[in-house]
Amino acid sequence: MMSKILTVLLLACFFAIASCMPNGPKSHNQYVLTGLNIVDTETGSIHMDQSIVIKNEEIAEIFEDGTQTPAADTVINMDEKYVIPGLWDMHIHLRGGTKLASSNKKLLPLFPAHGVTTVRDAGGDLTSSVIEWKQQIEKDTMTGPFIFTSGPKLDGPNGTWEGSLEVENKADVSIALDSLQSLNADYVKIYDSQLSAQAYMEIVRQAEQRGLKTTGHMPMTVLINDALEAGLDGIEHLYYVMKGASTKEAEIALAVQHGDIGFWTAVQQLLNSYDEAKAKAFYQKLKAHKVAVVPTLYIDDVLSYLHEENHSEDDFLKYIPQDIQQTYNRRLNSAQQRDQQAITFEERLNQHFKKITKDLHDAGVTILAGSDAGAYNSFVYPGQSLHKELQALQAAGLSSLEALQTATIHASKFFSGHNRPGNITKGKAADLLILNQNPLDDISNTTRIHAVIKNGRFLNESELKGILE
Repeated sequence: MMSKILTVLLLACFFAIASCMPNGPKSHNQYVLTGLNIVDTETGSIHMDQSIVIKNEEIAEIFEDGTQTPAADTVINMDEKYVIPGLWDMHIHLRGGTKLASSNKKLLPLFPAHGVTTVRDAGGDLTSSVIEWKQQIEKDTMTGPFIFTSGPKLDGPNGTWEGSLEVENKADVSIALDSLQSLNADYVKIYDSQLSAQAYMEIVRQAEQRGLKTTGHMPMTVLINDALEAGLDGIEHLYYVMKGASTKEAEIALAVQHGDIGFWTAVQQLLNSYDEAKAKAFYQKLKAHKVAVVPTLYIDDVLSYLHEENHSEDDFLKYIPQDIQQTYNRRLNSAQQRDQQAITFEERLNQHFKKITKDLHDAGVTILAGSDAGAYNSFVYPGQSLHKELQALQAAGLSSLEALQTATIHASKFFSGHNRPGNITKGKAADLLILNQNPLDDISNTTRIHAVIKNGRFLNESELKGILE
């Protein structure tokens, strides 16, 4: 534990010095986009025939076509294209250790090439590299999305993922949070492979006292209402939401604590003890406590049917480095060993997740779009998978607007004190996605990309193809 903390502190010192160095050139000439249909992601209104002035990487002005004549180096007619904020992917992973660092870096341009201009890195073992890439992207010396990162995950001793900070008690938690703050981590990601209920609750309590956002997995030994009362801000994946809808949550938690059952048996028991009335009451608690939920539906679709779907001919594999592809084998091999009972359970759980998502949304709980793309998460491809997640949310019952909001305005509100856009307004960073068709007609239209504006830089279709090549 202490050696990992010292490593994190040393990294923090290095990047504190680096952040004081002069920035590289970032300015872009002022230009104007005309003939745009601006999609208001908050109301669903469409403002026709609009002009947007881009200056110094920001949205400088928005006005109706022909009502102003701003000085500009370039005027680009968008010919009634639709424009939305650049998309946010609220759950990705940059990981795999130093041996996969260069390959992770190669994946980053895939995000803006698909209109994903902001991502939330949900913890891994490449903290120093991620911080370096984040700085380079912000200076426009590297192509990639703006990155919010948790830094290392917090877990118990001998956790599943390399690079996690190990915590067992109050003192460990305090040291770990000090380390994350010294790295300027944007939030705290909690993992549950070896984490005790006591340590988990201590993380949430101390983070709340420090004003740090917490989200992640949750030990099955924790009672979820206790986590809400302690100040939890988010829940990643729907296994843990199921706890609040079960009539046997306390009983299941005790069985896990005693070692009588493991994670998957606990999930099966939570599913079998689902209660509609309890679920509705619990979802209102989530809403009242302003807890955001990231369902990650698409990756569950992929993994649930991995035993029967052949992805070896996926066209997108050509963009994935071979060493990243090799990490896909772990889940693939596991899926191919499922018996019929396991397959039936996976399919039942997959359908239940879709119901939960719709019910959460209808209850007013904030839903955030996250793909879970990254090494080891088989055939869930950076950039592309965020669009698949939006389509999965629509298939679960959200409208096109409601699905779009999960990757724009709702996502941007999870963090404070930043300039990344969740809606198109004057003064926000110029991260925009220009579409050939209206995304409110069908959310799949987010894939019909005409151009991307990333940090003020206009990328047309040929330039986007160049990024992929």
